Amino acid sequence: MNRRLFLESAGAAALLATAARGASADAADFGFSPDATGLDNTQALQRAVDRTGTIVVSRPGTYQLAGTVYLGSNTSLVFGNNVFLKKVAEQGPFTHVLLNKGALTRTYDEHITVSGLQLIVNGVDVRKWQVYGLHGQIAFFYVKDLRIEHIRCLDGGRAQYIIHVCTFEDITIDDVRIQGAKDGVHLGRGKRFTISNGAFETGDDAIALNAHDYSVGNPELGWIEDGVIENMRDLPNPKQQVGYFCRILAGAWIDWRPGMEVQQSDTVVSGGKLYRVQANPDGTVYKSVTRPTHESGARVLDGVNWGVVQNDVTYTAGVRNVVFRDIFLEKPRVAFSVHFDNDKFSRSYYPGAAIPHQENLVFDDVRVLYDAPSDFLQIRTPVDVLSIANSSLRNNGISFQSNRAMTDYGKTYINMTGCVFGQPGKLELVVNKVPHKLISLKTAGSSELSDDFSAVVVPGEGSITVDSDLRGLRK
Repeated sequence: MNRRLFLESAGAAALLATAARGASADAADFGFSPDATGLDNTQALQRAVDRTGTIVVSRPGTYQLAGTVYLGSNTSLVFGNNVFLKKVAEQGPFTHVLLNKGALTRTYDEHITVSGLQLIVNGVDVRKWQVYGLHGQIAFFYVKDLRIEHIRCLDGGRAQYIIHVCTFEDITIDDVRIQGAKDGVHLGRGKRFTISNGAFETGDDAIALNAHDYSVGNPELGWIEDGVIENMRDLPNPKQQVGYFCRILAGAWIDWRPGMEVQQSDTVVSGGKLYRVQANPDGTVYKSVTRPTHESGARVLDGVNWGVVQNDVTYTAGVRNVVFRDIFLEKPRVAFSVHFDNDKFSRSYYPGAAIPHQENLVFDDVRVLYDAPSDFLQIRTPVDVLSIANSSLRNNGISFQSNRAMTDYGKTYINMTGCVFGQPGKLELVVNKVPHKLISLKTAGSSELSDDFSAVVVPGEGSITVDSDLRGLRK
């Protein structure tokens, strides 16, 4: 064979090999089987996804899994009908069922899809850190162009979230059914996301947009922005009454300075990095004298356990430009909590930090389907504009509260259009408990279904200006 023919033949072979590697394959061909042990299945599924492309699990059955499977870029993992993945502790408990490879090195993985997973936690519900703060059963950290769809998990435990994604761009989470004691979908910092078509029966938050978080709650901090959450159902469970349908959490911190007092989960900026106190949540206040400068991991200085969080610096975190629409609330609890933490577990706002204003939150076609009085919106941070449209709140209003994080919570504009007020009697539509808080309320196109209905506002020690078509508020 002459040189030219040899090169052409070699090139064709390389192209064929590349095409074959990217084509669909069945995990069964790699030894993944309902009859195999959890360890053998973990190794087999890892071999399958390492080839990238589309990996299908087509044979119905329950597959044991005894360890984490790591997904890289350009990989689709598709589970067929009546296929279940069951965690087993053959080698001891483990945290993640699926984790992207780049999470371990903080390098982005791209173009990943997980479809059709029916997960059985089976009591294997632990936090054994591979990345500090990341503890989803399905977890992604440093990821772009991620799609998670057709997911079922009905036995989540008390330690782990079901889906946990942090530091992301362009993710879609679609068609999920989740039951468990912790969060259903928990997001950390990132931009451009859609969460749709979900039903949740969770003891903690159905959805958490935690731009700030406990030190063990997210691996990095920053803004969550430009998202849509739509067609969601928060289902009742009388045994599980904590958390919210959606937690919207902000925070802010300062540069490290000698002699500053810190506590569990406090964050500082030092040398172009973020460091956090990683300690027991026992209320201990530490005095920091020595500047943290280590490159990675955690180090104890002056009795303070400082963990490196991230290498890009930001001083604030919050949620902005997010639309909630077609939300059905059956569980009687606070629906949306916009807040700071301020307790022994976490202090979201460090005194003197820049004030983070959560921005432009829209609520469209939200239906309260229970009669128990509760807050529709409970707000404990500065937020600029709340837009509520085409919604039915029953006897649930909006509450502004202070958690003593700051003295100035800014002005908030509330615009309500086309909303239905079906409950008889008096509704405290807006209640303010924040000194000096300024609120502007406008309502238009409202429907009152009872002749006995009337709305009131309670300014407390603040001020509420009203332009309303509601009985009790209209001039």
